[in-house]
Amino acid sequence: MSGKKGRGGGPDLRVDIGGGLSIRNPIMTASGTFGYGDEFADFIDLGQLGAVVVKSISLAPRPGNQPPRLQETPAGMINSIGIMSVGVDAFIRDKLPPLRKRGVPVVASVFGTSVKEFVEVTRRLDDAEGIAALEVNVGCPNIEKGTIFGTDRGLTTKTMRGVRRATRLPVILKLTPSVADVRPFAKLGEDEGADAISLINSIPALSIDIRTRRSRIHTGVGGLSGPAIRPIAVRMVWEAARTVSIPVIGIGGIATAEDVMEFLIAGATAVQVGTINFVRPRAAIEILEGLRVLLLEQGVRKMSEIVGTLRGMPAERGGVKG
Repeated sequence: MSGKKGRGGGPDLRVDIGGGLSIRNPIMTASGTFGYGDEFADFIDLGQLGAVVVKSISLAPRPGNQPPRLQETPAGMINSIGIMSVGVDAFIRDKLPPLRKRGVPVVASVFGTSVKEFVEVTRRLDDAEGIAALEVNVGCPNIEKGTIFGTDRGLTTKTMRGVRRATRLPVILKLTPSVADVRPFAKLGEDEGADAISLINSIPALSIDIRTRRSRIHTGVGGLSGPAIRPIAVRMVWEAARTVSIPVIGIGGIATAEDVMEFLIAGATAVQVGTINFVRPRAAIEILEGLRVLLLEQGVRKMSEIVGTLRGMPAERGGVKG
């Protein structure tokens, strides 16, 4: 089913996520939780989704971190996969062609360990057929250099500026929660030509085995995702949406249609469904169906009627204007 209003009077779910890219509904998948997309084709019709964001793509192949690199937590998961990637050339040659046939917009997540690498991956993806947009991952908490890019305004600026010059595609800047205030980074992205902002990435976290007195993750600290981080993500999306005029895409702990509504009301134009995909491979479609029901119940005819409608919040937080 498309996002257009159906014969039964259903809501128009189409949203514009920047750079002229309109998607059929606001449900996207989150990078790192959905493989290269085609792996989930046996479980769901990818063509029903708003977009698929593939796992982060590096310039050269990367094996990722040593195990153990996953640890379940009471309300989520800590991971330290470490950007395991086939590399940009193999992605274009092997992974992109089958995904192109699924009838869903493909958003490629770009990762690099230097500004030069970010730019080169972007350049090669820009030449590839079948990519709708790029998401620039400057905030992976599992790779030391990646974290620096997302928390240093100078490096974020250089990266965003280089990527913007290297592509004609819409660019989404994915922000890290590992900063005291996300708003300057959101504004920086807008000023440097980002077509949208997405947030948040996972939050650095530690889980300890009390018997061995060692971290349960080989790298020590990993990234916490899942329902535990959702209230933090909603707050940061609200702050970012009040700071920029470009679309904001919400990420963090979404498992139900009600969770999606929280992000939309906070100001997100679209969302990305992540960790729950590991638990329920059909989660994104189930959430989409639930969202349609909720919007019908509230009499919402189009997405703009719900986005950014949070009431009763103070105009400022921490003395800094949004």
